[in-house]
Order: sequence, then C-alpha cells, then structure tokens
Amino acid sequence: MKKLISVLLMTVLTVGLMAGCSKAPVADPTATTPETASAKKVGLVLSTLNNPFFVTLKEGAEAKAKELGIELIVLDSQNDPSKDMANVEDLITQGVSLILLNPTDSDAVANAVKAANNAKIPVITLDRAANGGEVISHVASDNIAGGKMAADFINEKLAGKGNIIELQGIAGTSAARDRGQGFNEQLATFAGFKVVASQPADFDRTKGLTVTENLLQAQPDVQAIFAHNDEMALGALQAVEASGKKILVVGFDAIDDAVKSVADGKMAATVAQQPELIGALGVETAAKVINGETVEKSIPVELKMIVK
Repeated sequence: MKKLISVLLMTVLTVGLMAGCSKAPVADPTATTPETASAKKVGLVLSTLNNPFFVTLKEGAEAKAKELGIELIVLDSQNDPSKDMANVEDLITQGVSLILLNPTDSDAVANAVKAANNAKIPVITLDRAANGGEVISHVASDNIAGGKMAADFINEKLAGKGNIIELQGIAGTSAARDRGQGFNEQLATFAGFKVVASQPADFDRTKGLTVTENLLQAQPDVQAIFAHNDEMALGALQAVEASGKKILVVGFDAIDDAVKSVADGKMAATVAQQPELIGALGVETAAKVINGETVEKSIPVELKMIVK
C-alpha cells in the first residue's frame, strides 16, 4: 500500500514538473512584432533618381523617416511608367502600410494606384498627381502658380514684349501640364508676347540642349526661354551661350546648379520649390495616416522666385 502511494505521488510530481516546463514565456512588451514592424514600413516610388530635385526629395523623406522610426523603402522608376507599376506591385508584396508615389506619368500611374487600392494600401502622391485611383493626399507645390510667377518675371524683364520658347516636361505629368498652363494663361494677359515654339524636352538637360539648339535655328528672333524644370533650363542655357545670343532663361525647381547659375548671372531666374520639404511632409503625412489620423486632401508647399 505504501509502495502504491509512493508511485502515485511520484506520478503527480512528474506531471506537475512537466506542466511547469511547458508554461508559455511571458511576452516582452518592448519586443517588435511583425504587425508593429509592418505598421512602420512605408514605400517611396520616385520617377527618377537621375535628377537632383528627386534626390533631394528622397533625402528629405529619409531624414523624416529616421526621425519618426519608419522603415522607408525607396524604389526608382527611371522615368519609365511601366516601372511605376512594377515598383508598386513590389511594395504590395513586401507588405508596406502606405505608398508614397511620385509618378512618371500622371495618367499611366492610375493602374498602379488602383492596384494599391485593391490591396487596401493607402497612397499619397508627391510633386506629381495621379489621374486615377484613390489618393489619400497630394503633397506638392502649386505648379500653376509657379508657371504664372515665371510669366510675370519675364514680363517685368522684357517690358511686356517679346518672342518666347517654352520647353515642356514629360508629356502626361501633372507638373508639366500645370506649369505650362499657369505660364501660358498668365502670359496671355500681356498683349506683347508670343510663344513661337513649345516642345517637350522631357525634364532632361541633354534634351534641353539639343531641342533648344534646333529651335533657335528655326526661330532666331527669341528674347526668352521658359523651361518646365531646371535641368532643361541648364541645357537651354548651354545652347544660348553657344549661339552668342542674349536670351533670358527661366527654370523651375531651384536645384543647386540652377541657383549657382542665377547667382553667377547666367540663368535669369528659377522658381524655387522645396523638394526636401515635400519629401519630409510626405513621410509625416504617411505617419498620420498609419496612426489613423485624418489628413488634408492637398498639402501645398510654398514657392518663391530665385533671382540675382
């Protein structure tokens, strides 16, 4: 009998010890779970990193992401609309909580936005808008207002009279459309101006050079050139200098090379955006959306003219 009791006691003790060993560990409240990690993962798709403006935008976004403890995944579309879609699909697969999108083409990117919508991932556009899909917020300068500022400056410098060449950005981008719209609408309020040529140079410095060379041969009597960005303006300036003509060149973006050119008395002016602030505000807005806060549909970033 005593032997039986001893066996029973040993059995109970063994079961108790096994139960104690199998007890679940206490969770560390400071540990990062997959859910909290993904809640801080944001994608940034840029139209190109072969342009100082967008490099600065990226740097502003990265600095703000580091400050807010957000993992920022940056992808470059290399000015290819099809890569916008591929990059968005890549970010969807990676399980980001939000996508910051600077489209190559505002029309073509609509399908990429819709893909993110279908995956229940919010989208915020930066600098260029998307003409389709649901976008939570758009962070950008007022490009129409910037175009008008450029027209006002040319009017002031040329006393209301002259022939003008307009170098357009990538067709289909909201930036090119809006800058051109603002410029031409404002220029039309001055009776003495004529846009003798308006041609795309795709926001590219080399194309700005070659397009301007060709246009100056076809239109030798030109007093001003307005380019939809500084890369094209700097290319146009090279063509103007090679021609020996005295022509006002006005750009847009205020990248470092353009600001230096203005200070050196070469470019006449550039409309200053703040790409670093656009990037920072994009990430800041993303953090608010992830935290369930309501954000403005449009978040404007101030512009100003840079002149000597």
